[in-house]
Amino acid sequence: MSTANAILAAPRIDSARRVPVGTLLAGLIVIALVAAALVPSLFTSFDPREAALGSVFQPPSLSHPFGTDQLGRDVFSRVVHGARYSLLIGIGAALLSLAVGTLLGLLSVYLPRGLDRLAQRLIDILLAFPELLLALVIVAVLGRGPLNTLIAVGLSGIAGYARLVRSQVLAVRLSGYVEHARVVGESPGWIIYRHVLPNIIRPLAILATIGVGTSILSASSLSFLGLGVAPPTPEWGAILSEGRSYLSVAPWTSIFPATVVAVSVISITVLGRKLQAVISRGGQQ
Repeated sequence: MSTANAILAAPRIDSARRVPVGTLLAGLIVIALVAAALVPSLFTSFDPREAALGSVFQPPSLSHPFGTDQLGRDVFSRVVHGARYSLLIGIGAALLSLAVGTLLGLLSVYLPRGLDRLAQRLIDILLAFPELLLALVIVAVLGRGPLNTLIAVGLSGIAGYARLVRSQVLAVRLSGYVEHARVVGESPGWIIYRHVLPNIIRPLAILATIGVGTSILSASSLSFLGLGVAPPTPEWGAILSEGRSYLSVAPWTSIFPATVVAVSVISITVLGRKLQAVISRGGQQ
């Protein structure tokens, strides 16, 4: 066999299956964030709450990669330990939105017509308010703190999940296998569990993945505005809120945490979009 024929006969790597560099980088960043949340000591040995007045406003260096803040605390250590709070709030809020939104979306389809319209109007009212504004109102009622921030961000995102679930359930409800299950006498609860939920889980998984990034951003915004997690808790928004007063003196106290927030949200969103593309491609095969 000639060299040219050997090359032609060699198995080719499908370029569509190659992982893009951006997606790979986003995955590595998310893995690093999870590792920082679970075992922050892998990245830093500094105590994020320990003040060192002799090291106030030190610029970035080998010993302090992100510099120090107004109390001499290591900014990098605070950002690393803050990953635990921000990720927990982001994931918890997304799961809360998913659970309540799924329940509301299902009920709006299977409830009697009058209650269905009432559920739709409730969803419309929630959608009329920007999520951050709604979260501000809720956290103003509940008070500050990680748990209240999680609840506020989670409740503010319910409407989007409910609307998606409703549209997906209405489509699945008209399918042949659901009609067959209804004809043979299966109960509505069993039909939802056995036939409806498994067929709407894909778009919900995509929305929940992207929702984690959105929830992290919303929680950080609440803390930055002084209504979320309160200092000295090393949550990303709280770190930004403390550092904004010293931008002219020590800009690194805000620039590095803000960059971490932006990169984290972008990375999670990229993975969510990649998941969407993979699922869509699989559905077309």
